[in-house]
Amino acid sequence: MVIKPKVRGFVCVTAHPAGCAAHVQQQIDYVKAKGPVANGPKKVLVIGSSTGYGLASRISAAFGSGAATIGVFFERPSEPDKTATPGWYNTSAFTTAARAAGLYAKNFNGDAFSDALKTEVLATIKRDLGQVDLIVYSLASPRRTHPKTGITHKSTLKPVGQSYSNQTVDTDKGIVSTITIEPANEAEIADTAAVMGGEDWEMWINALDEAGLIAPGATSVAYSYIGPSLTWPIYKNGTIGLAKNDLERAAKAINATLKVNGYGRAFISVNKALVTQASSAIPVVPLYISMLYKVMKAKGRHEGCIEQIDRLFRTQMYGGHGLTFDDAGRVRIDDWEMEPDVQAAVAALWPQVNTENLAALTDIAGYREEFLKLFGFGLPGINYDADIDPHVLLD
Repeated sequence: MVIKPKVRGFVCVTAHPAGCAAHVQQQIDYVKAKGPVANGPKKVLVIGSSTGYGLASRISAAFGSGAATIGVFFERPSEPDKTATPGWYNTSAFTTAARAAGLYAKNFNGDAFSDALKTEVLATIKRDLGQVDLIVYSLASPRRTHPKTGITHKSTLKPVGQSYSNQTVDTDKGIVSTITIEPANEAEIADTAAVMGGEDWEMWINALDEAGLIAPGATSVAYSYIGPSLTWPIYKNGTIGLAKNDLERAAKAINATLKVNGYGRAFISVNKALVTQASSAIPVVPLYISMLYKVMKAKGRHEGCIEQIDRLFRTQMYGGHGLTFDDAGRVRIDDWEMEPDVQAAVAALWPQVNTENLAALTDIAGYREEFLKLFGFGLPGINYDADIDPHVLLD
């Protein structure tokens, strides 16, 4: 079949297998061109490994450090007449490349929140790797069925305390408008924390610890975002931000557990705003990202997922470097985004932008390009008019 992008709102419902493979290869090539990461991880578990920062972490570990990797994700497989989700194709491409390079790569497609999948993953680590020395937690899910209560919690992207109005953009149509979002109630706040907070990360670490599968000196990292004050009502001070506060609570608890048991460390890495499947769903944020890209590209400071994680590995976690923390004990790889001159430039653009000047004042074209690349479209060297089998197997 000929596969074309079909965008509905903030998601594309098709994905291109060859395009996704090319996108993964671009990231692999970037890491390999940088050379080996000195003293990098060798046995890695990535929870949420199929897209975005999780995928970049798996690529960085494998092709920067020669690591054996286990990836956990929840993706829709392909069918003979229907495309898979991009994460399925990404993982297939990564696995093919890793094994061709002689690297161990094992995949688990299922509910990472469940006890059953944790048990299955732990058994494989024990059998194949013995222990892991890096645990990356990078899940981005809209819902979670709690493994103990059986209750399904759904996350909500809302402000807290009062309604919030600001500009947003329909990235597909290029229309700038004002949106008003009503505040979350207490149940929605709690549900979002249950999905996007730190409890499941703690459950993974506790399960690994109890099974004796954490190597001495091991590291665990989870990813977060803070952003500028103009997005705080919908992000940092909204339901998602409160959930991230719980993630930070978990980081401190996990760090204490690792230290007490003589393993290593756990921390939060605050990363840059990027076009991801998760960020595209948050009102206001896509407009901010479009302006941010315009400013950072002009300054030569723009990074994507792979550049961010490669820099995290090479300048903070490994390579003879130590972690640099902010006052709250977080590592900041969003440092270039939050430079005062960058934020001042975005703040100056914000009140000026409207539908008519969107293309001139922002990098909406770059946003759309990056968005489609998430689904395997717009990659060089791919004939998007050619027939291609959408059915790709993954083991």
